[in-house]
Amino acid sequence: MLKIDTHAHYLPRDWPDLAAKYGDSRFPVIHHGDDGRHRIYKDGKFFREIWPKTWDPQIRIDDYAGFGVQVQVLSTVPVMFSEWAKPHHALELHRALNDHMARTCRDYPRHYAGIGTVPLQSPQLAIRELERCMDELGLQGVQIGSHINGPNDAHWNLDAPELFEFFQAASDLGAAILVHPWDMMGTDTMPKYWLPWLVGMPAEQSRAACCLVFGGVLERLPKLRVCMAHGGGSFPYTIGRIEHGFNMRPDLVATDNFRNPREYLKRLYFDSWVADDAALRYLLEACGSERVMLGTDYPFPLGEQVPGEGIERLALDEAQRARIYHGTALEWLGLPASRFA
Repeated sequence: MLKIDTHAHYLPRDWPDLAAKYGDSRFPVIHHGDDGRHRIYKDGKFFREIWPKTWDPQIRIDDYAGFGVQVQVLSTVPVMFSEWAKPHHALELHRALNDHMARTCRDYPRHYAGIGTVPLQSPQLAIRELERCMDELGLQGVQIGSHINGPNDAHWNLDAPELFEFFQAASDLGAAILVHPWDMMGTDTMPKYWLPWLVGMPAEQSRAACCLVFGGVLERLPKLRVCMAHGGGSFPYTIGRIEHGFNMRPDLVATDNFRNPREYLKRLYFDSWVADDAALRYLLEACGSERVMLGTDYPFPLGEQVPGEGIERLALDEAQRARIYHGTALEWLGLPASRFA
């Protein structure tokens, strides 16, 4: 059975050192040590260690083959978003990442599809790079953050009027959108115990989904194809509370969209990585297998270490498994199954 991992992060081995070029240590840089370790630094501090499987296409193909997974949908690591930067500086990084990703997809067309990245602190530049991703590079869409923290303390949630033209362009181009949590809420107020990743990350996804729903973005753009990474975070699991607030306080909640938020569980897409069998079963019951697709957060430790393990434990029927393993992903990406034959 064709299996497509829709949530697989990818970086080049090297990328432009914009921290040195522009004198700004907030840009992520990569150091390849004499000890054989590869470390990303940001703000002059260690951020994350990565490994050759983060950038080597053949290592990834061989790694996935051991789990019976044939295709990865590549997306960058969110630390690369650099939304705080001057737009043209960030665009330089985005273009380098997109060019590298497109080369990999061209070189290994049976194993990779690509979701690019854009400088959303400038929606007009983001639209132009989205068009380049789709029309020139042959990528399937772009990944964006759960909100935008731009330069000069600008903050936009995904319902911001400044972003609507970008979403409209994505809809018109048939671009898949992957919403990934980043710049997690609570980083300053709950720094211990990895809580920004354990608590803030699911909340970020709910923030993003609620803004797309209550802000009327999905209502105004019914063809827009949006996947919420990490199983939608806390959004599907608190939909009862969200719906109750919508019903009880429409004066506060239903100000820009009068449609029940529960209906959007059938409009959004979700990856399957929720780290809990009961949670995955609930996600499938609430949204349907036609809205859920395999996703692992490869190659990081917080992701699913055996791709599809959670899906297999549910003992689903063949049609459901086929839909989750590839059918939903192909629909979201706008690709035929023959693309990977």
